[in-house]
Amino acid sequence: MLTLEDATVRFGRRAVLDSVDLEVAEHEIVCVLGPSGSGKSTLLRAVAGLQALDGGRVLLGGADQAGIPVHRRGVGLMFQDHQLFPQRDVAGNVSFGLRMHGVGRAEQAVRATELLELVGLPGAGRRAVASLSGGEQQRVALARALAPRPRLLMLDEPLGQLDRGLRERLVVELRRLFGRLGTTVLAVTHDQGEAFALADRVVVMRDGRIAQSGTPLEVWQRPASEFVARFLGFDNVVAAMVSGGAADTVWGKVPVPEGTPEGAVRILVRPAGVRLGAPADGLPCVVEGRTFRGSRVAVLLRPADGPVLEAECPLRDVPEEGARVGVTFTPSEVVALAGECPGRTGGHL
Repeated sequence: MLTLEDATVRFGRRAVLDSVDLEVAEHEIVCVLGPSGSGKSTLLRAVAGLQALDGGRVLLGGADQAGIPVHRRGVGLMFQDHQLFPQRDVAGNVSFGLRMHGVGRAEQAVRATELLELVGLPGAGRRAVASLSGGEQQRVALARALAPRPRLLMLDEPLGQLDRGLRERLVVELRRLFGRLGTTVLAVTHDQGEAFALADRVVVMRDGRIAQSGTPLEVWQRPASEFVARFLGFDNVVAAMVSGGAADTVWGKVPVPEGTPEGAVRILVRPAGVRLGAPADGLPCVVEGRTFRGSRVAVLLRPADGPVLEAECPLRDVPEEGARVGVTFTPSEVVALAGECPGRTGGHL
């Protein structure tokens, strides 16, 4: 459906997109993640035709899009601020793209009614945009983007202005809706939870390049580098020397999975792999802080040497602040990380 070949965009001397290769298959949902300035929004704008390339190509359905204007690319766009027309009612907003394509009034009305039903706003066609909540406006914007039946739907921080509870509910609805429609989606977001819940494949960007591409489970379980690990919120990363099935670290000996390369590496210990026991059973630590996350708790631990450790434990087992505990490590939750120079990697299925 979509191919980027060596796509490059420069702002002055800086390559905001640096020779990016990426493929998105038909009916696939791909979410692009990355910190501010990583190039993710520029990638979206380049695909849409809103940003010219300084090198490389964008192909849709195998056709080079060089010189093709936005309105002729057959893509749908949905932005964070929704950009609804306040002077038009809900149905008028949904049918706007159809009217621009010369679709008759009767067909516009049928399509608008159908889409409003689909996005959970039946009978809302005559409502004023100003009367809608943020979540309702998001649904109208989505219906408007879907109305012309785009071959590729592109979302730029689509849920960014909504509160967390509403975002978590809507992202599940979006995934079900796109699956039902067979929509091909390229989305940009800074919210990891949103991306991992929505996507078939996650693409993490850094400095204009792709740092890692894979299924949500692959990226979450096995970050490719220290950058990706820390971007995802995993901070239990230290230097290590791997030998004989264990890593020698500032936290002592940490067991590693079978097949871990030997030698000097950086290792990640996922919080689920930091196990708490009696003070004499492992690395002595003091509980420095606790963050409650539903039925589980993130526990910050201060060892005598080295950086703090984050552990994850059930609510019923959470220790008190100031308590002394012993820490052991689960090898299956230890990841040897690759080097920090992002290569010119592309995402492919």
